[in-house]
Amino acid sequence: MLAFGLAFPALLTAVYFVGLAGAPRPVQQGVYLAGKALQFGLPAAWYLHRTRGARRLQPPSGRGSLLGAAFGLALLLGALALYRGVLVPFGVLDGGPAEAIRAKVAGFGVTGPWRFLALGTFYSLLHAAAEELYWRGFVFGELRRACAAPCAILASSVGFAAHHVILLAVFFGGGSPWTWGFSLAVGAGGAFWAWLYQRSGSLLGPWIGHLAADAAIFAVGWELVR
Repeated sequence: MLAFGLAFPALLTAVYFVGLAGAPRPVQQGVYLAGKALQFGLPAAWYLHRTRGARRLQPPSGRGSLLGAAFGLALLLGALALYRGVLVPFGVLDGGPAEAIRAKVAGFGVTGPWRFLALGTFYSLLHAAAEELYWRGFVFGELRRACAAPCAILASSVGFAAHHVILLAVFFGGGSPWTWGFSLAVGAGGAFWAWLYQRSGSLLGPWIGHLAADAAIFAVGWELVR
């Protein structure tokens, strides 16, 4: 189950984001939705099986939320500063990356500002929460049962970064330093959120930070597609 947890998101990304790039929109969307249902559904089924249906879920705690919010704000401001101070002046996103981003947005049926806002809201709020439950709550949580916390943090963060490598390679190219630099930043963020979850016992702080990171990505995306 841990092998699935670590590898499946990258496999799903390779299929729907790369392999089906030229497929009709309903096919892309159908595979994406089915894959996400499998990704987020199996850990839930595993949890229910392991607990034998016992109600062990606790109400969300606010511990770590302030640190998560501070980290998220730093990510948001840092990403926007990088975009305005480096990516735009040096033309990093001109040409291929910008066109690839626009094509992917259109491939998901996002053809207007309200749809883009809805997509950004969905990813920042709901998808970020689902990913925290998956990567920190399930993958990191189960790894922590099998090995020491530093090992669990490292392994879960590598898995978290892996599917982002595929996403970024589509936009910047597999050999681009931007692909690997941004992927390293994603892995570092995942490691911090795993550490924060280990420290606080709550997923609220990691979710707030993840929300801010996704908001920064969609803010930059809006500048490119509008």
